[in-house]
Amino acid sequence: MSVPEPHASTTARPSAILPGATLGVLGGGQLGRMLAAAARRLGYRVSVWCPDEGSPAFALADEVVCRPYDDAAALERFAAGVDVVALEFENLPAATLERLQERVPVRPGPEVLRITQHRALEKRFLRELGVDVTAFEVVSDAAELDAALAHVGTPAVLKSATLGYDGKGQVGIPDALGDASGVRAEALALLARGTCVLERRVDLALELSVIVARGVGGEVAIYPPFENAHERHVLDVTVVPARVSADVAAAAAAIAVRVAEGLDLVGLACIECFLTTAGELLVNEIAPRPHNSGHVTIEAAETDQFEQLLRAVCGLPLGSTALRSAGAMANLLGDLWSDGEPDWAPLLARPGVHLHLYGKTEARPGRKMGHVSVLAADAASADGRVRAARALLSPPGRGG
Repeated sequence: MSVPEPHASTTARPSAILPGATLGVLGGGQLGRMLAAAARRLGYRVSVWCPDEGSPAFALADEVVCRPYDDAAALERFAAGVDVVALEFENLPAATLERLQERVPVRPGPEVLRITQHRALEKRFLRELGVDVTAFEVVSDAAELDAALAHVGTPAVLKSATLGYDGKGQVGIPDALGDASGVRAEALALLARGTCVLERRVDLALELSVIVARGVGGEVAIYPPFENAHERHVLDVTVVPARVSADVAAAAAAIAVRVAEGLDLVGLACIECFLTTAGELLVNEIAPRPHNSGHVTIEAAETDQFEQLLRAVCGLPLGSTALRSAGAMANLLGDLWSDGEPDWAPLLARPGVHLHLYGKTEARPGRKMGHVSVLAADAASADGRVRAARALLSPPGRGG
């Protein structure tokens, strides 16, 4: 795919926030850590606000605010010390963002989060944009669930409208629900926690993601589509460029631009898509932040996703999204620590393998502890190389 270079709108560019200024980061996980690393590399100071002690991003911050997001004194302290605020994740209190925005630019702002935090609002927003999504119904109780199943059909997936990620807050429904079904009880338990969205399960050929950046003047930069493979609902391996036709790649890029402009986004967003066996391209969800699939850009792209986010929120020119070569990324989950710290030597002895660890002190099964990435002449070679590299770390009895 030939990805267009960043293109500018005719809107006058606001004054840039230049190196030496302080970037505020809401959220202290691995995405915040990698954003902080990019900011420090370009000469920015970094302040991180996160309520969790020992958050990975704290190690790279000049200033740390470790208080709840609804702490008024913490908000005042954080706002007074930063020049612009970026977001590490989307599940943040809207009220906090609104109060922050009165004092300092917050990019993206609370309206973007209002849409992307709620699965039903997000899907309705996409429909209004003319973007195809999976068939869905919003449900809040057992009667609505039964009616939605009759309309949407099975197999289907019931998803919590808020706070779901990496397969959490989801129940797969293979067929009609009987009263004695364990799946029905599981679905009703999920509904008891709040409004859900029932989605028809599609015949999946491939899962894709497209990362788009949009600057303060409306300029847009798009990365080539990423091809994603999941295990146990968690992203396992990403390959770029995705092994799809030029028409599919162009359609995915066009959707990403439409979504970014529809949101009036300033920052970075990942548009997650399903490519069906019938050739349909359906948007699954929007993540208005750096994305796990984009980690491969650190080595594979001229401008990685974290520097691109920084450029966008600070009003700097967006960087080239051209690939240096094909690349692949494999997640390292806490399962690899089941017998203690992995032996990194065999991995690091392999030429062209790049190891990224997130500085997390507790390894748990399914928890993202780091990733490994490689470059290669083509996507298939990159896929094979990264899986072979990670297999060097696999605990006994588990392959790569």
